[in-house]
Amino acid sequence: MASNKMLQVVCWGTVGFGAVLLLAPGLTRQGFSLLIFGDPAVIDAWPEPARRYATLMHGVLGAVMLGWAVALLLALRPAFGSAPRGWWVVAASVGCWYVPDSLFSLSVGAWQNAVLNTLFAAAFAVGLVLARGRDQPRPA
Repeated sequence: MASNKMLQVVCWGTVGFGAVLLLAPGLTRQGFSLLIFGDPAVIDAWPEPARRYATLMHGVLGAVMLGWAVALLLALRPAFGSAPRGWWVVAASVGCWYVPDSLFSLSVGAWQNAVLNTLFAAAFAVGLVLARGRDQPRPA
């Protein structure tokens, strides 16, 4: 167990980074502007549609990173309950991506992305329901 502590720390750091991208859009724009353009004000000086799009993409990236890091954290742990580990990894990862991504999308007026997210989440939900009902061996 001690051998994967560093991996867990990195995964939790990725969760934190994803959360910052979601919860601090102004800081995120400034950070990426500084990183890419060497000036924290460049992105905020863009025309409104471009700035809104950059904000949406940063939030989507944050949600994807959050969901991905949760999947990695779960992959480092033993299986929960009677469902196989893979089921839990997929379920938690999709949930940790879908909820913040959709809420962020709605908060910045990109309801179309929330609809697209819902289509993907529904497809995963069908697969998860079908997989949950099967007696599958738990991974070793």
